[in-house]
Amino acid sequence: MSSAPPPACTLERLSTHDVAPALRFDAWRERAHRLVELQPLPRGADLDAELFTLRSSACAFGALRSSAYATRAEPRRLAHARDMMVVTLMQAGEVLVDAEPGAPRRIAPGGLGLYDPARAARYQWSAGSREVFLALPRQEALAALGREPRGLAVALERCALAPALASQLNHLALLARRTPVLDEVERASLLAGTHALALLVLRHVGHQGGRDDLPGLEAGRHAAALRFMAREAHRRDLDVAAIARGAGCSRTRLYEAFAAQGATVMGALREIRLQRARGLIEQNRRLHVGALAWCCGFVDQSSFSKLFKARFGLSPSDWHRRALAGPGE
Repeated sequence: MSSAPPPACTLERLSTHDVAPALRFDAWRERAHRLVELQPLPRGADLDAELFTLRSSACAFGALRSSAYATRAEPRRLAHARDMMVVTLMQAGEVLVDAEPGAPRRIAPGGLGLYDPARAARYQWSAGSREVFLALPRQEALAALGREPRGLAVALERCALAPALASQLNHLALLARRTPVLDEVERASLLAGTHALALLVLRHVGHQGGRDDLPGLEAGRHAAALRFMAREAHRRDLDVAAIARGAGCSRTRLYEAFAAQGATVMGALREIRLQRARGLIEQNRRLHVGALAWCCGFVDQSSFSKLFKARFGLSPSDWHRRALAGPGE
């Protein structure tokens, strides 16, 4: 007697509330985020998330809602992501994507893009965020687009077909959550249609010469300034004039380059310094807050500690203790 063929489209639901509170972090990290590293939550924060996935042999679709948390792409996990690219649509809340230190990109509701998970980045979701995504075979996505992305993502919102794809993704998310509505064959057909529409959008973007997120001269000034700030972040006298000279442009052009990304020059410098400080805290067994503040370019320990807590939710000392204890503590 022959066995039944495997299902054409599988539906899976994951929820943190299906796991005991003490096990939620580790369970969500291993089951929902196999390609990235789930970051420690602030002390006292509760992880509340739910993920619906539809999978076929051709692609995978997901609908995610979550409380605030962050993930980071890690080199040891990126090897598993080389064969896919991901179309993502934000439905609610926002996500900060930090592919370059000090230059987080804010993705608001309606944000639609093609992301390359093989590129290192940090993702931070706000409370109550909702997003849908479609994972496509990498070679298939690149063949439709006609080129390799120059950065982490290719923006798709301005494509004439973007509203159709966004509507399809939103509708598929709604139907995935209402499991009795569709049978397996219907789910498979709808997923195949979404897959075909996503490739059509990528082909249209490629034919129209769609640009990546950071095009033109402003992108060059922005990138040059970030490189200069990363190299000189330890200098406590670093100001806009010095950064503009380091980027080879005027202060006006520098302001324009950062404004185009919804950021400020000194805000980006502060973020670079804070990210560097956090990395040093996590890497060292001993912590001297004053020395750490000084070597990361902060004028004094008090202002550094206030900025660190405002950014990460914990004081430098508390973050250090949590990093030493590990995420399960």
